[in-house]
Amino acid sequence: MDARPALNRPIRSMTGYAQVRRATAAGELTLSLRTVNHRGLDLHFYMSGDLAPFENSMRSAIKQEVSRGHVELRAGLSRQSTGEVAGYDSKALGRYLAAFREASNEFGLSGQPDLNVFLTLPGVFTNQMPAEPLDDVFEAEVLSALAECLTELNASREREGAALAKDLECILKDVEVAVTSIGAARGRALSYFQTRLRERLQELLEGAGLPEARVVEEAALLADKSDIQEELTRLTVHAQELKRMLEAGGELGKRLDFLLQEISRETNTTLAKSSGAGEPGLEITNLALSIKANIERMREQALNFE
Repeated sequence: MDARPALNRPIRSMTGYAQVRRATAAGELTLSLRTVNHRGLDLHFYMSGDLAPFENSMRSAIKQEVSRGHVELRAGLSRQSTGEVAGYDSKALGRYLAAFREASNEFGLSGQPDLNVFLTLPGVFTNQMPAEPLDDVFEAEVLSALAECLTELNASREREGAALAKDLECILKDVEVAVTSIGAARGRALSYFQTRLRERLQELLEGAGLPEARVVEEAALLADKSDIQEELTRLTVHAQELKRMLEAGGELGKRLDFLLQEISRETNTTLAKSSGAGEPGLEITNLALSIKANIERMREQALNFE
């Protein structure tokens, strides 16, 4: 089993498949695991009744290796007989004979039942003794096979997780470029705000006798409220945190979803503050909309991570 802490494990996708076949003392054991996306850990077992006593231990083994996803385990055992003994089920044969005689009487038919035919009917003839009950030795073999299957499953999920993380890094680079471009446009937007607000204040306060310096001060204060420097700083910090998470590995899905919510919130605030900044504001709006589009792309990827 994988004893590494969750944060030190490679990034895993929630989608994977693995199958193991193994010869055991009781017969050939076949195990398969299939995982797909799910908000939590959702386990489903499909196996024959003779394997049911081992479900709890198998469930515990899976929980140690898989923390999130819809998991389907299918298990089958081709039992070996303990010896060959010819025999028949007298009760089953009796039921067939009774039905034969009832049909003969009802339709007035004559004739005797053919034993050779009756022994071929389902449930009448057997050439095997019942298989021995499965014991603790077999349980150990089952858990060993399951451990191998889980190792193969996680190897496939880690390969896909690495590919998803690489794609996420490419999207994140686009976001960082957009944030840098917004920072370059911010100075022009701020200057535009100050000029426009000063003109507007002069129009509104015309005749009020306020000094020019006071008008300039009020314009600067209003422009400062529309400044997006704080949002850009947070966007930069969030992008750095996302890169750190990708480097650290482990269970990424839920943490990534939360961080993307924060990035989306700062982007929305940037859009709101820049809506009236003229040409620079339009440039910032287009860049912020591209960030939002990339956030949605990253959210789709986040659904695939464990």
